[in-house]
Amino acid sequence: MSVLDKVLTLRPGNVVARVGPGSRVPLLDPRELLRALESVPAALPCLPVLAKGSLPGLLRAARAEDAVLGLACPHPLADRGAAERFVMAVHAAAVEAEHTRPLFLQAGPVRVSSTDADVLDGLKDGLFRVVDAGFALVSLELSRLTSYEAVEAVTALVAPLTERELSLEVSAPQLSSGGLLDACGTLLEGLSQWKVPPRFLRVTEAQLGDGDPDVELLRQVVELAGARGVAVTVGDLLEGAPRGLSSYVAAGARKVDCGGPFGPLALRAWPAGDRAQVVAKAQAAGMPAGELLSMLEEGLPPLTPGARETLEALSFAEATEVIAALGARRTASSTMAFLAKPAGDLG
Repeated sequence: MSVLDKVLTLRPGNVVARVGPGSRVPLLDPRELLRALESVPAALPCLPVLAKGSLPGLLRAARAEDAVLGLACPHPLADRGAAERFVMAVHAAAVEAEHTRPLFLQAGPVRVSSTDADVLDGLKDGLFRVVDAGFALVSLELSRLTSYEAVEAVTALVAPLTERELSLEVSAPQLSSGGLLDACGTLLEGLSQWKVPPRFLRVTEAQLGDGDPDVELLRQVVELAGARGVAVTVGDLLEGAPRGLSSYVAAGARKVDCGGPFGPLALRAWPAGDRAQVVAKAQAAGMPAGELLSMLEEGLPPLTPGARETLEALSFAEATEVIAALGARRTASSTMAFLAKPAGDLG
């Protein structure tokens, strides 16, 4: 059995059910990648797919840098078919490129803004669709809830993931007078009491301070989360690959969600008139135009061949920079070798 064949046996059941047992694309749960890279000074790069035309460039960057890679669907609940279309688009692009480096797919962050039972029931139904679509990681955005409300919401929503032993990411909740550490500690303690084990705790770049990030604060969050076996994600990067990106890795972050330049880059692929429509709708919705593009793309005119080539090239360049900054170069081969060993599959 080849290394790839052995790694393919680690794909979650929901992934195999979606892409078929004959697929040769190693779509994994990120917990496998964390185990393989436990002693490696690197963070998992997770990049948003805001226009599907960027997929070939993002995947090519992972191959060129021999890197593991995460791809995020920012709005998996935008409509009933959004999650499934995303997974199949990634899979089709990976098959076409004969991509055999480890990938993981992240749904969200999905915003949870209420503990109302009807709201949570609707979200839970949506998360079942996300899991059926083939995602192995779901990120819940809880910043509008207090720590206690966040615990209530997560415990009400988590069944679609725990039933299939998939990975959960939770964001830092609304900050209390005790600051970021207190809010995160209360959340993790509450989830522990309910036996809900998140794989990642997500903090935003803004929560680490204005200007230069407070690396010491991040180290403290990493230590707090690590004591409960939880890895830390840094998310909502507003710029490109900032000078501080490598400092997140040095402080112990194990995943970085690098939105940064990918929204504006994707938006520029469309003609000015189409861009103006997206920008106007984004302003009305109070969200970044590049992010809204991921929800509106299918209603826009298709990209010209030249625009698609440019988008692919620019996505490749940006992704390559992020991968390098996170120390993720040459992580794919070492991860595959680790996971293919009999001792690597520890459950």
